[in-house]
Amino acid sequence: MKEVNNDLVKLGFSDADIEQIASRGISLDTIQKQLNFFKNGIAKTNLETPATLGKGIINLSDADFHSRALYFDENKNNLKLLKFVPASGAATRMFKFLNTFLNKFDLEKDSINAYVNRYMAYDLAIFIVGMDKFPFYEEVYAKLKEVYPDFSSFTRDKKNYSFIKMLLDPEYFDYANKPKGILPFHVYLNNIATPIEEHLYECGYYSSVKGVSNLHFTVSEAHKMHFEKIINTVKPLVENETETSVAVSYSFQNKSTDTIAVDMDDNPFRNDAGEIVFRPGGHGALIDNLNQFDADMIFIKNIDNVILHNNENVALYKKALAGILLEVQQGVYGFLNLIENEQLTENHIPEIITFFKEKLNREMDPNFDSFTFKNQVKSIKKALDRPIRVCGMVKNEGEAGGGPFWVRNNNNEISLQIVEESQVDTTSRRQSKLLQEATHFNPVDLVCVIKNFKGEKFDLNEFVDHNSGFIVEKNIGGKPIKAYELPGLWNGAMAEWLTIFVQVPLVTFNPVKTVNDLLKEAHQRP
Repeated sequence: MKEVNNDLVKLGFSDADIEQIASRGISLDTIQKQLNFFKNGIAKTNLETPATLGKGIINLSDADFHSRALYFDENKNNLKLLKFVPASGAATRMFKFLNTFLNKFDLEKDSINAYVNRYMAYDLAIFIVGMDKFPFYEEVYAKLKEVYPDFSSFTRDKKNYSFIKMLLDPEYFDYANKPKGILPFHVYLNNIATPIEEHLYECGYYSSVKGVSNLHFTVSEAHKMHFEKIINTVKPLVENETETSVAVSYSFQNKSTDTIAVDMDDNPFRNDAGEIVFRPGGHGALIDNLNQFDADMIFIKNIDNVILHNNENVALYKKALAGILLEVQQGVYGFLNLIENEQLTENHIPEIITFFKEKLNREMDPNFDSFTFKNQVKSIKKALDRPIRVCGMVKNEGEAGGGPFWVRNNNNEISLQIVEESQVDTTSRRQSKLLQEATHFNPVDLVCVIKNFKGEKFDLNEFVDHNSGFIVEKNIGGKPIKAYELPGLWNGAMAEWLTIFVQVPLVTFNPVKTVNDLLKEAHQRP
């Protein structure tokens, strides 16, 4: 411990800093590496070409989807399935434009119409026009009339302003500071459903075996009790309707995955008490959470990507992805078992090369043909003995976020990756052009295998591209800072996985990124 302390002192940290770092379980090497990222930057991803239909993205017919889904249903009975839902973030961005309105608007001096025109705040206009269609409308309106007995005499602008203020006020609904999972999303005849309830329903349709399902939420510790309260209320109803018993579990982001914040001169940023400020490392930290499971197959889906009960339609495509995964897994395990039992012969090589190209979208090592047979076997084993993921991709319709690309790494190897815009050097004309040519978007619709051919768990941290994180600018107490986010869960954190991309219909992708998305057809009762 003394040696570590001395090294940290050399970095300019005090004994109090050393104690603070140690209490989080963060190593010296990790701190040093993060500080180097701030000072030297993070290498940008080298895009080779977008992944497109037939060139990295599999295009299936309706019949293909049904046959793959049937294959999954016929072969799942001995599998332990898990549905993994990242749900720890607050809904801040969902209500960002409303918070901006409250901060800028002066009810005594201005009109909402003038505000909309002045700031081109068309999202605010949409919100107000559709206000009575939001699932929280009745509850907020009733509270307004309770708090303001003369509410009915308010001007239209004052009513709308008061509605928005109460919706976000910490003393009342405080929606922007709550997790999305517990917010009202959908109106039914007998109840108003949260995303939590919708995910519970989905379990019974595609992530269950013999009437048993496992659902895991990653949450913040402060929000867990809110999840539990909702689940305790709705789970018996869901289980009765779906005839599925759902075991719900939770985990938190480990403090050891928090990252150090720096000021704009790359020095550790400190709070008013002089303590180093650490921030959550982003959803890439969840690779540690994923690493803890002993499941045979894991479905991953974002908390806000749910729709009104149309689960059989959504389930078809989720099960089809799982069926594709089972087929690929069977091939991978078959070749690895041949190698393990010393039964692989040179006669298998052409079949393996075809499998790599047609099923895994991978080429063999450029020097593969010149290898001895012994080294060819080593190369095959190294390439195949990895976690596997099948990712649904939807056509790009202007959504912000990652997309599928062929990427060339530092070893000159080309592979399929999900890439965020922030990972790309947009000052490069060629890279920017390739980014704009992307045809598809990643909706975070994944099915994964995290065990090897012997049934042993992989250490998922061994398959992370640790140099593919992000540096972002944030604000703390009005002061600008720089923060480091770990390689994204479905980006760099899975960079070394075997990866298959499949086009899925847009019906599978209906996220609620802003509150106005709740006005879209997928979230409105007919």
